[in-house]
Amino acid sequence: MVGRTPHEAVYGSPPAELTAAAADAIQLSPLIPGAMAIETMPKASLDRIVIAAPPGTLERRFVLAHVLRVLRPGGHLVALAPKVKGGARLAKELEAFGCTVNETARRHHRICACQRPTTPTGLDDAITQGGPRIAPRLGLWSQPGVFSWDRLDPGSALLIETAPVFSGRGADLGCGVGVLGATVLKSPAVSELAMIDIDRRAIAASRANISDPRARFLHHDIRDGAPDLAELDFVITNPPFHQGGREDRGLGHAFIAAAWAMLRKGGVCRLVANVALPYEAHLTAHFAKVARLAQGGGYRVYEAIK
Repeated sequence: MVGRTPHEAVYGSPPAELTAAAADAIQLSPLIPGAMAIETMPKASLDRIVIAAPPGTLERRFVLAHVLRVLRPGGHLVALAPKVKGGARLAKELEAFGCTVNETARRHHRICACQRPTTPTGLDDAITQGGPRIAPRLGLWSQPGVFSWDRLDPGSALLIETAPVFSGRGADLGCGVGVLGATVLKSPAVSELAMIDIDRRAIAASRANISDPRARFLHHDIRDGAPDLAELDFVITNPPFHQGGREDRGLGHAFIAAAWAMLRKGGVCRLVANVALPYEAHLTAHFAKVARLAQGGGYRVYEAIK
């Protein structure tokens, strides 16, 4: 019926050949800009939820617990994941919440179907364990599921180690919880920094970690092109190279193209990448001048000038 309230949700992008969600299902993934936040969904409000379960244990249990919180008693849940990326544990985790699970295997995935019990158990603990927190090794707000959520990754460490004193207007593409942005904003010569990430949780953590009024925060998929930014003086980025657990070099290419589009002529992009990734040729195809500045820990830092 046109205009009816949807009673189904989907989390992530479950393979269509393994399960199906309704065409009007509400999207709940924090990795899809415009999706609703599962944390804000009211209790017992949906009849069915299909989820592509995340690979990390804390994140996965957090999502499963919220799904059971949001489903009506007797509501249907379908959860699936590759066997080697958490799928082998899905059934036991759902059973620990009090569910009776029907598990099947197909195309290297485990698919678990169940109904929400009247009184699930252990939801609050799983939500607390997978929720936002101060990561001790970072000393910053973060959350399981965010890239390198509880430690400084070696690529960002090398980029910080070799960072110049930035000035003018800039952007941090794939800002994470704000580690690079905080370094950039130490320079009083920076007038504005756009912090951009596809992960809503990362943006929320960045907001909590950086109160500097020069920072603005954008939940945006850079593969959709540069947001409303142009004529920037600098871009700093540690682009991802995995999508859905698989290497995807196209992500880095999209970040490079977006950086070029955002910069003014003469503007500078500082990029760090795994040494195994052939980004240098892609940088050279876009920028007037490209140089390797540093290498260590399996990563390289490049400077590219438009």
